[in-house]
Amino acid sequence: MTDPIHQATVHTFDANHGDGSVITDDGRVIPFDANAWQSGALLTLRQGQRLKVQVTEDPAGPRVTTLTLATFSV
Repeated sequence: MTDPIHQATVHTFDANHGDGSVITDDGRVIPFDANAWQSGALLTLRQGQRLKVQVTEDPAGPRVTTLTLATFSV
């Protein structure tokens, strides 16, 4: 089951493997793999960076399937 898009913060990121984890605004730490990182066409990530993420709940637990930059408008 896929949840709606959430905002989250980069918790960890391994540029060599393209995987890491995010912390959602409700405090959950959720992993992502290189496929999720590449889905957003992002060059790199840094700890603390804000993202929009799509999360899938599966038997192994939640995982991020899509990462995109969170943009703010005024």
